[in-house]
Amino acid sequence: MKVTKDLVAASATPMVLGILAEEDSYGYAILRRINELSDGELDWTEGLLYPLLHRLERLGYVKSSWQSVAGERRRKYYSVTGSGLAELAEQRRQWATVVDTLKQIWTGPGDAGLAIAGGLA
Repeated sequence: MKVTKDLVAASATPMVLGILAEEDSYGYAILRRINELSDGELDWTEGLLYPLLHRLERLGYVKSSWQSVAGERRRKYYSVTGSGLAELAEQRRQWATVVDTLKQIWTGPGDAGLAIAGGLA
């Protein structure tokens, strides 16, 4: 299954803010975490992630700093800010509304058509 670009785009901000709310991270580690959490269903590219991180930084939701680890090259680490946490809370509220609405639609009377179309009936 491939998740559509529209759905990836809509969910990218809350996913990245959520990951950074857990701990500071750098680009490759964020990509790896997304892939891991989605069991490989979301295979983001650097071309998706870095413009998003730069936009979140311009908005003040994340900040970045270069860090060096012994024996490794410098990495740009990102951390969520207070306004980023507030935005994450708002995104979570909005996504909860969307998910709850979809659950009601998919488990309601119209669900019979989905079950037949999906070969579940």
